[in-house]
Amino acid sequence: MRKDGKRLKNAEPMYTVAAHIMSKRTDSMNMITIDVPLEPIQKYINEKRKQGIYISHMAVILSAFMQTVAEYPQLNRFVVNSNIYARNELAVGMVVLKSGETSDGTMSKMYFRPDNTVFEVNDIINKYVEENRNAPENNGTEKAIKVLLGIPGLLRIGVKICKFLDNHNLLPSAIVNLSPFHNTLVISNLASIRTNHIYHHIYDFGTTSIMITMGNSREVAKRKGGEIVFEKCMPLGIVMDERICSGSYFAIAFRKMKQFLTNPEMLETKPKEVKVDDGI
Repeated sequence: MRKDGKRLKNAEPMYTVAAHIMSKRTDSMNMITIDVPLEPIQKYINEKRKQGIYISHMAVILSAFMQTVAEYPQLNRFVVNSNIYARNELAVGMVVLKSGETSDGTMSKMYFRPDNTVFEVNDIINKYVEENRNAPENNGTEKAIKVLLGIPGLLRIGVKICKFLDNHNLLPSAIVNLSPFHNTLVISNLASIRTNHIYHHIYDFGTTSIMITMGNSREVAKRKGGEIVFEKCMPLGIVMDERICSGSYFAIAFRKMKQFLTNPEMLETKPKEVKVDDGI
């Protein structure tokens, strides 16, 4: 029994087999770019700003993901030691640049619920960024890393022990809580440092099944009324572990997420239902 998830009893046989054939996440990474129209998001953010409510692009993206998970819970699965689990929490890892620096950052994780509204998501992000930017030394992850680096040879031995314990569901809850590698999702806003989106690898250690990077906006050609027009979009580079659900499930789920992003007002209300993973 794992602290962060429950092993699936009714997983599709094909994916149970696939988890053994592709024993590492680096074997099972699928990648896609989703171009999200910027105008609806920017218009929404500007309207809220006039009301004295400051919402970030990151909050809109993460809120759309949370409410998508509410409807498509298989996105919150993970694979460890060729076994498929339904995660019992919604954790998101994100790097925060330290105050006054441009190249050094710290990473921990935030906890959400699939029924969080965009306002709740925004508050969680703001608190997380403030705590990690202004006082990164209080970050439990940073403290653990300093301990591992403080004694010669401890890092190599410690990481090997943690990997062994994790594969056998013996990793202590305290370490899982500190680990930035045990997440539903890792997200990075590369547009904030004027960088294009990338396809970031998902780590073999830990439980991260999805990685999203937000990149520089770009003009995307689309056909409208028999003409070719260019629409300003935010590209999302998404990498996913294909063992957690089918390709069609991913496709439908990300279409739903894009629907939220083109209508951000939908994120102000809680979903009518939070579905439970049918594999449990």
